[in-house]
Amino acid sequence: METKPTDVSDDGATPAEPVLPLRARQMLPPKGACWYCEKPLDSVRRFCGKVCADAFDEEAQFCR
Repeated sequence: METKPTDVSDDGATPAEPVLPLRARQMLPPKGACWYCEKPLDSVRRFCGKVCADAFDEEAQFCR
């Protein structure tokens, strides 16, 4: 059975997995409120739920 050669960079390390582009919502800093509906949140979260996060992504797509 043949072995497949792996891509190796000049320094001998194997390449890392490809980096996926960040969504617009992932670049937003947490602000203590939902970025879409302004509902109060803790200081870690950006959106109150998936509905607001998806709506923000959809709006950002049309505002490019």
